[in-house]
Amino acid sequence: MFINKGNNGENNICGKKVAELRKNAGISQRQLADRLQILGLDVDKNAIQRIEAGKRFVTDIEIVFLSKALKTTVHELLGV
Repeated sequence: MFINKGNNGENNICGKKVAELRKNAGISQRQLADRLQILGLDVDKNAIQRIEAGKRFVTDIEIVFLSKALKTTVHELLGV
């Protein structure tokens, strides 16, 4: 049976890094959601909360937007 989760049981591999970078930037989940909306990605604070907790899948498109909003690279978000 195919399981669509990481070894740690989470639905994404970037959530912890998103939380770390957001906190280091001194912005709230709401402010990150606002930045993403300005860039053109329709997400809200709850989506950011779920991403950071590993409870929400993150698409490749969202990873690109997150990297722009957090001023980092896709590679850093993915840990590669």
